[in-house]
Amino acid sequence: MPKTPKSSPPKTAATKANRARRRRLAHLLRIAVQKDKAERAERHAGIRQQPRAGRPRTRRPSRR
Repeated sequence: MPKTPKSSPPKTAATKANRARRRRLAHLLRIAVQKDKAERAERHAGIRQQPRAGRPRTRRPSRR
């Protein structure tokens, strides 16, 4: 027997406010993570550009 479609309950002001708060927090968290990733990538790129002290890094054949 097929299920009859049910309408969702009316949205209250409290529900809307909580949902908005949750979305805002998730948005802020996403932005913070993006900034952190960008900063890390920048730092790592800065590290890689500097020449390595000692012998130059060469590709070694696999030891199989």
